[in-house]
Formats: sequence, structure tokens, C-alpha cells
Amino acid sequence: MSADVPTREDQPDRPPRPQSPQSPQSPKTTKSAKSAKSPQGPQRSRSPKTTADDGRPPRRWREFRIAGADVSASISVFLIALPLSLGIALATGAPLQAGLVAAAVGGLVVGRFGGVPLQVSGPATGLTVVTAGLIQQYGWRTTCAITVLAGLAQLGLSAMRVARTALAVSPAIVHGMLAAIGISIALAQLHIVLGGNPQSSAVANVQQLPGQLTRLHPAALSVSALTVVVLFAWPRIPGRTGRIARRVPAALAAVAAATAVATFAGLRLDRVDLPSWSSHVLPEAPNGPVLGLFAAVLTVTLVGSVESLLSAVAVDKLVAARKDPDVQIPRARLDRELSGQGAANIVSGALGGLPIAGGGVRSATNVAAGGVSRHSTMLYGLWVAVAALCLVPVFDLIPLAALAALVMVIGMQMVNITHMRSVRRNRELLAYVGTLAGVVFIGVLEGVAIGIALAVGVALHRLTRTRITLDEREGVHRLHARGQLTFLAVPRLSRLLHQVPQGSACVVELDGSFMDHAAYEALHDWQVSHLAQGGSVEFTGRSGARIAEPAEPVTQSSTCCRPWTPWRNHHCGEPVEQPRPEQGRGTDQVRVTTGVQGGQLASGLSSFQRNTAPLVRGELARLAREGQQPSQLFLTCADSRLVTSMITASGPGDLFTVRNVGNLVPLPGEEGAEGQDDSVAAAIEYAVDILRVQSITVCGHSGCGAMQALLNTPENRPESTLNTLPKIAPATSPETPPASPLTRWLRHGRPSLERMRSRDHAWARISGRLPADAVEQLCLTNVVQQLEHLRAHPAVARALVERRLELHGMYFHVGEAQAYLLAADGQPDERPEGQSDSTDKVFNRVAPTAFEESRA
Repeated sequence: MSADVPTREDQPDRPPRPQSPQSPQSPKTTKSAKSAKSPQGPQRSRSPKTTADDGRPPRRWREFRIAGADVSASISVFLIALPLSLGIALATGAPLQAGLVAAAVGGLVVGRFGGVPLQVSGPATGLTVVTAGLIQQYGWRTTCAITVLAGLAQLGLSAMRVARTALAVSPAIVHGMLAAIGISIALAQLHIVLGGNPQSSAVANVQQLPGQLTRLHPAALSVSALTVVVLFAWPRIPGRTGRIARRVPAALAAVAAATAVATFAGLRLDRVDLPSWSSHVLPEAPNGPVLGLFAAVLTVTLVGSVESLLSAVAVDKLVAARKDPDVQIPRARLDRELSGQGAANIVSGALGGLPIAGGGVRSATNVAAGGVSRHSTMLYGLWVAVAALCLVPVFDLIPLAALAALVMVIGMQMVNITHMRSVRRNRELLAYVGTLAGVVFIGVLEGVAIGIALAVGVALHRLTRTRITLDEREGVHRLHARGQLTFLAVPRLSRLLHQVPQGSACVVELDGSFMDHAAYEALHDWQVSHLAQGGSVEFTGRSGARIAEPAEPVTQSSTCCRPWTPWRNHHCGEPVEQPRPEQGRGTDQVRVTTGVQGGQLASGLSSFQRNTAPLVRGELARLAREGQQPSQLFLTCADSRLVTSMITASGPGDLFTVRNVGNLVPLPGEEGAEGQDDSVAAAIEYAVDILRVQSITVCGHSGCGAMQALLNTPENRPESTLNTLPKIAPATSPETPPASPLTRWLRHGRPSLERMRSRDHAWARISGRLPADAVEQLCLTNVVQQLEHLRAHPAVARALVERRLELHGMYFHVGEAQAYLLAADGQPDERPEGQSDSTDKVFNRVAPTAFEESRA
């Protein structure tokens, strides 16, 4: 091996190894031993191969192959998007070629540079009304320039990383805006369906509708009716014929049927007229008032960005719901998606195309058709470009009435009844109706501003609407505060509190989820004063359960309170009275103590029965009837600081949990040795073969005492180190006492220690930083080693071969409250025999917003 190959010591980012007496740096090592061993240790090459062993081209070239699923999905999206793009161009009043340009650019540019691989972009449906108004006000060429400027603005917003800010807009406003746009589109296209021409606004279209009904065009109306009938009936064709027919999208079938009937019947209708590409117009410098142009750019930017980002979130949910374990599609990266939309709008505007945004219908089709990568989106753009250049004679046969009917139906579907019910259920109907009315009667940007103002007003009204009442029942004064307690409610709260007689008993019921500092101070000051005057005060929550707070800071002696306990209606420090054993029942009964420590169990059980049991009784009853069906086996340490349900956000029936000291998985045949039981192996077999779990997670944690004990063996412990942790004694001899159960158990962790010392295995790392010390390095290595032990169990091995089980490694840093997941790489059992595991094991940080597994 050449001398320039990097070795382990050439990598400065590894933490120091614990030194053993046999280390080359040990002073006891002889000079001959030093010369016999290379100070660099065994060398390994990490350079990528240029050719495969079988002579095939390098793997990095094979990664660019296009999957067959992407090809079929792109064709499905193309067949739906082609008539839709022409229809949107028709609805805006732009040249019909502009819709094809936007579709091709959206597929190629956003497909390549966007952050959502399966989202399909094209002419923006939500910008139809906006674009139509811009064309009428500034002309088509200036509208193209506005599209370019909007794309630059989107690039700027992406650089500022504000993509997720758009998701803070109330869904009621978004749904109201889309519903208003759908109504405006449907009203405008209705005139074309009836054989006339649309007006400049929704109000004008409504005013001219009675006159249009008196001037019906029979041919246009019949073709439009045929389009609508085929569009709704196509998915409902029964039997085998229907299954075959549904391979063709309903939109394409409807337009094709209308075109065929109009052509063979010789109907005189206005048809698609695609001019020569040589006469295609390009943008010009914006010409108009600066303030108006700025408002136009802002409107296109905001509406297009919100539409694209909401579609991206929806596509992410569709991808997550698709059950295909063999396909790993990255989660949505919203800032990158916004930059991709900006780049596409720049290119589309420069080439004379419509504004671009992510489309829900196109994207849902791509996911449903089985797309597996961004190649499906890019191929869709390629097919549109080829069709725009080669199928112009076919496009010229399509009646405009058929496209208008298609777009009219799509506009009507944008008024979603389900969204209206959800908005009403969440008491945001005012913002929805205000946005809808503003967009229809004034404009998109103005309507959204009205909706935001109404949503803020509703939120402030809810925040300030607090009802405080005071009454007396059986000598006890009860003050009921319903709503959020803010500084605005302090005057009313103080007035009623001072009406409570001195020395009386008072119960304060707080029926709300928020209390600011001013309200807290008012309650606290009154409580102190009332108690000093001989009265009593008790605070209760919405359910009537008592709320108590320790009067003094938590000290080392009172450790039952924790920082999260006030969130859970917890109280401690008060003795819980328990029934004493009755006389005459015998002397073998156990007496329950009533102190803080002795009554802690009973207090916790009582709190559970009073507060938690009513909330979970229904779910537990269902689990009792149906039996447990956990989705994963969670194997972790017995450390009391690891609350599995908290760090995994799981509930009853979700996890089959196995806990032991050091989260160890003994190898098959070893656990039952020396009088030990097979509890871990039995749990693994039961979970995999009986419960049929889908994944097994081995979770280590920081500061693990078992790992410290492994490192504290005599051969690793410096002479001056004093540690009270248990030591792993050597094999039992007649001169040595028998090992304790803990010492025998920790022997199963020795392979992890040997793996960390070995130069044949890569070290485990934490993404973004190095392990803090040797203990943390061993904790990480132990997770990797226990995953190796898991694969040796027969039940796990069978499930892995059947591809119905996944193994995951996890590390939880207790002090940081941060979880890390082991990045997936090749399965160790797939390596050729004798080949060492030279791949670095990297634990990646789990983000608090959205989980996205990054690769090492």
C-alpha cells in the first residue's frame, strides 16, 4: 500500500483513545516492540474506487439512471398538465404558448433545483386572477417582466430563510383566498362556456351573466357540457373497462372527447390558435407607476410563494403516507423549494411564460403514479417542451369551450366544503369570509390583508375576553376565571378578589391556558395577604383538580418535584393521608406511611386516577379489547433519566420497551450462561415473531454508568483514579470471590469496549461535533455494537431477510435534551467475509421542527 494513504492518526478529528498498558506510548513497552509496531497502525484507504471489481462503470455514474416508475409517473402528470396549462393561459388572457412555457420551465427548473422532489410546478392556478388583471392593466410584456422581478424577490426570501414564515398564515385566510380565486375563475370561464367573452372582474361577470344567458351559443354550450360530463363520469366507469380507462386522466379524456366530437361534427367554434414560435413575444422593461408595479410584484411573490409552500407541505404528507419501504424520498426543504420557484419564475418570465407555482393536482398525480425521484418532474417538463414544439397542429383542433369548461370545474373545486367546515369548527369563519369577499370584490393582496387583520382581531378578542365571577356556596367563596388572564383582566380580577371577606375560605378556579406576569403577581400578592389574615386559598384547574406549587425552591432534600411537574398538575411536599390498618385484621398487613417519600407512590397513583385516567380510559379499554400491537421494540438503558414516552412522544400501545443496565443485547447462547436468564432474547423473539414489530431501536444515552464501569476496569483505570462504580473483575478463581450479578451482566458490554479499541472498525461520531470524552465515545460505540448483536439473533435475522424489520440506533444526550439518530448505511452483514467495517458511524441530530435524515 502506498505511503500517501491516510491512516487513523492522520485524522485529527478523533478524540483520544483510552490508553492501555499494551499501548505503544506506554513507558513499559520495550524499544524492540516499538520498532516492530508501526506507530501509524494498519492503514486503510478511503479513496473511492474508479472501477468496480467486475469491470462495470463506477457506482456514482449508475446513480443517475432513471427509474421506470419515474417515466410512467411523468407521462401521467404530462397528460393532466397539458390541457390544464392551456386552460390557465386561456383564463388569464395570455398567449396560449405562455402556459406551455411555464409548464416546461416549472418541470425542468423547479424539478432540478427545488426542495421537494415530487412536487410538480407549472402555471399558477392561484395567480390566474392576478395575472389576468396585470395583463389588462400593463400588457403582456410588462407582466412577463413582473414575473421576473417576482422570481428575484423569491430568491431573496429564500436567502433570508423565511419560507416557514409563510406557513404562519392562518389556514382560514389561505383557504378563503383560494376559494375566492376559484369563484372568480369559474365566473370568468362560464361566459366562454356559454359562448361569450369574460369581463375584467368577478363583479362585472356576475352583472353581465343575465345578458349572456339570453345569447347562448348552442355549439359552445354542447361541447362544454360534453367536457363536464366526461370529466365527472370518467372515474366512475365500472368494471374492467373502467380500470383500463382510468389509466388515461379524466381531464385529457374530456378534452379529447370534446375535440373529437367538435371536429367530426364540423361545429363552428373558436379553437386554440398557437402562433408560430418565431412570433413569440419576450418581456420588456416595466412601464407604469412605481408603486403599482411594486404592489404587483409583491402580490405575485406572496401568492405564488404561499401556494407553492402549502403544496409542498401537502406533498410531504402524501409521500410520508405512501407505504414503500424500498423508496427513501427526502423530506421537504422549504427554503430550497422557494429558491427553485424563484429561479423558475425568472426563466419563465424571461421566455414569455406565465408565473409558476407548485400545483396540488399535478403533484398528487405524481405521488399517486409512483414517482420516486425528481426525475419524474423533470421528464414531465421535457414532455411538455417536446409537445409544444411538435404537436402544434393537434393543439389547434381543441375548442376553447372545452378548455374553459375544464378550468371552470377546477375553479369550482377550489371552493372546498371540507375546508369550510374545518374553519367553522375552529371559529375562524369571519377571517375566511372576509378574505373571500375581499379577494372577489377588491383584489388578492387587499383581500389577504383584510383576512390577516380579521384573524389578528379575532385572536386579540379571544385573548382579552375573560369572564370572572364570584359566588358563595356553603360558606366557601368561589372565584371562577374563564379565559386567558392577561394584564387587561387584572383590574376586574383585583376588584373581585378584594370582595372576598378576610379570613374566609376561597377557591380560585382558573379555566384557561395562559396567565401573564401581571395576572400572576395580582393573584400571588392577594394570596399572601389573604393567608396572613387567617384565610385559606385553594387553586383548581378546569376539571376541579387542585393546583399546588411548592412555596420554597426545590432543594436536595425534596427531590420529588421536578421542573415539569407544574405542567402536569403535580403537587408534592404534602403528606397524603392513607387509611391505616384496621384493628383485628391480623398483624401481617403492611402499613402505608404518610410522609413525603412513603406516600409518594400513593400520591402519584391518586393523581393518575383523578387527572389522567379519565383521559386515557377509552384508549386503554380499546387496547384491552384488541390486544397490543406496537410498531417497534425500544431497547434502552434502565437509567431513571430516560423517559421513553417523553423523548419519543409515544403513548399506550406504541412501544414494546426492554430496559436493562447499559442497553445491552447479549449474543445468542451467552445470556443464559452462568445462571442468568434469557430475558432480553425472549423479549426480542416475542416482539419480532409474535408482535411482528416493524423496527427495533437501540437507544444509548450520555453519562451511562455501565459504560463508565467498563472503562474503569483495572487495565484502563489510572492508578490515581478513585471511582466507586462497579469494576469488572477477571474470571473467578479459587482465590477471588464470585462476581456479583451486576459484574456478570456488564461482561456483555466488553465487545463494545473491544470495538472502540480495535483499529478494524470505524469510530462512531456525533454530527456537528466530536464526542466529548472516552465515555461518550464508548456510549456511541456500544449502540453500534448492540445492533451487531441484534442481527445475530435468529428471529431478527429472519425478519431482516424478509425485509419486514428495520434496525435503528439512537443516542440521547441527557444534559442537552437532544436526540441523535444513527445514519443508515450498508448493512454490516452484507460485507464480503473478512472485510472490515471501515464506514464511519455518524449520529445525526434530530431537528425540533421536522426530521430529515442526513447521510454521512
